[in-house]
Amino acid sequence: MFEQTFKNIDDVLWKDAGADSELDYIGQTSWVMFLRYLDELERDKADHAALEGKTYNFILDEDYRWSTWAMPNNEKGEFDRNKALTGPDLVEFVDTKLFPYLSKFKESADSPATIEYKIGEIFSELKNKIQSGYNLREVLELADELPFRSSKDKHELSHLYETKIKNMGNAGRNGGQYYTPRPLIRAMIQVVDPQMGEKIYDGACGSAGFLCEAYEYLYERMEKSTDNLKTLQEETFYGKEKKNLAYVIGIMNMILHGIEAPNIVHTNTLAESISDIQEKDRFHVILANPPFGGKERPEVQQNFDIKTSETAFLFMQHFIKSLKTGGRAAIVIKNTFLSNTDNASIALRKYLLEFCNLHTVLDMPGGTFQGAGVKTVVLFFEKGEPTKKIWYYQLDPGRNMGKTNPLNDKDMEEFVTLFKSVCHPERSEGSGETERSWTLRVSDVDPDTMDLSVKNPNIPEEAPLRSPQEILDDMEQLDQETNTILQSIKEMI
Repeated sequence: MFEQTFKNIDDVLWKDAGADSELDYIGQTSWVMFLRYLDELERDKADHAALEGKTYNFILDEDYRWSTWAMPNNEKGEFDRNKALTGPDLVEFVDTKLFPYLSKFKESADSPATIEYKIGEIFSELKNKIQSGYNLREVLELADELPFRSSKDKHELSHLYETKIKNMGNAGRNGGQYYTPRPLIRAMIQVVDPQMGEKIYDGACGSAGFLCEAYEYLYERMEKSTDNLKTLQEETFYGKEKKNLAYVIGIMNMILHGIEAPNIVHTNTLAESISDIQEKDRFHVILANPPFGGKERPEVQQNFDIKTSETAFLFMQHFIKSLKTGGRAAIVIKNTFLSNTDNASIALRKYLLEFCNLHTVLDMPGGTFQGAGVKTVVLFFEKGEPTKKIWYYQLDPGRNMGKTNPLNDKDMEEFVTLFKSVCHPERSEGSGETERSWTLRVSDVDPDTMDLSVKNPNIPEEAPLRSPQEILDDMEQLDQETNTILQSIKEMI
């Protein structure tokens, strides 16, 4: 039922002139689903208060509750189509009354950690793009069919929502930036192994995939006590996101995974000077796949000790500074980070090796990120002690990666198993060496270039590619040899 409902909503949005792509579909679906979820949440809290003989103070005024404007009922508790707004009246209400009312919660909320603030953030940044009030009416009625009350329902909805986020990668317009393959995220989390009571952070959280998977990891392993559940809800997961749509998707994704008021802040992380980061701002665990290829302006670069326009390299400095001493991180980054010869890249590698133990580099195959041909590595490090040796693992799933052959959990099993058995924290000299893995001592690294490139010593180096001129010279030589042979044959005849 859930999957068909999502498909039906997409079909309606496809017919509307205001929704142009998969990105628009999920953006519009998200704000509708959020209000649907909020209605269920408020009703649950009102019911719970009534059982205790208390009165619940609703967040939203009655005129702006889902059950009033979206799905009004008659005296029998049935949907009353005569009371329901539709057509131009519905669009006018949403655009000129509902969104302005909801956006004001950002100003009146007690703190960014409250659901009131999330309401204000979402509706001050998003716009209703559904131009036909008749289409919007159909979307509202379809969304009303989605149940949010049981954990089983939320789990299925979260799975379908994840599928929609994944599909954005096929929609162009940088949709894929919001989606990191979940098997990779799960493997990173298993290696970092977050514990109850630790604070987990992603400063470029996108659709909040790392935070959602970390929630699942901890929830499955923890004792289901009231204190633990409260800690998981309020004091464990933290994120920052710059882009409007990604922020809303991340909030909705975390809500569907069970976090009532996600601690995600809508901000440009890199606008924060790293010199201003204090101990109270630091985290035990950082998991992230920061955007790469972006070019930051000079005023943003001024916030960092090592000046560079490369977005991912600025995020690396932010993450190192944001880790507590003894804190653990797993960061996806372009593999050229390990070998770039510009001054900023060399300085950043030296900084990482001096202040952190970069104990593991996971080399990912091309095609891991669908729609992006960039080769990536995952850096695993702990803050506090310098790096002495690095264990490399070169993932080879034995097939070409792509949309029809995506990364799966089985692909990651050997890496996780090898890491757990031989890599951390007391690996012995030479341990973990297989055909696809090896150890590099930092003392063997060229101090001038600090080149940490993935160079598997167990596989013979391929011959370097020939230059175009060399190829032409070889062709000419082969032509001459062929002509000589043909001449010899003629003379024999």
